[in-house]
Amino acid sequence: MTVLTTARLVLRNWTDSPADLARIFDIYSRNEVVRWLGAAPGLPLTDPAQAADRLALWQARHADHGDRYGTWAAQARDTGLVVGTILLKPLPGRDERVPTDDIEVGWHLHPDSWGHGYATEAARALVDRELATGTPQVYAVVAPGNTASMAVARRLGMTHLGRRTDWYGGEELETFVRRAEP
Repeated sequence: MTVLTTARLVLRNWTDSPADLARIFDIYSRNEVVRWLGAAPGLPLTDPAQAADRLALWQARHADHGDRYGTWAAQARDTGLVVGTILLKPLPGRDERVPTDDIEVGWHLHPDSWGHGYATEAARALVDRELATGTPQVYAVVAPGNTASMAVARRLGMTHLGRRTDWYGGEELETFVRRAEP
């Protein structure tokens, strides 16, 4: 199901198709991707069968969200290549279980799709859509040292708030926010 389209991308649900599962494994088995995902359990993936488990985790996490929040495939319209994952979701609190009222936008792209502006394009569309619903602000949280993702947050017009420990079990993360226009 398509959730949103941009000039170059289709944001859609990940599926259990062999192609999608192979791409999930290809993205989340790479150290250059998962090294920035903090203490995410089960990463990096080490067996292709784990891609189905990752998909099931995402589907369960967003089962009650409709298409407002999710972890979606970002697919290039011209080639059909899934460039990565884009997400919009309530941030998990310090206990890692209970979602907060704070909304996060995030992106995990395959290295073959870095440097093309896809993360910025997809995230901008999701942030704009979310702010239009009346949400007062959207956050991006970035592992310290991940200069590429910090640059994406800045291109989105987000303000750097410094390092905070409000979410993800108290992990220290560079925090960016974009607030709705008054």
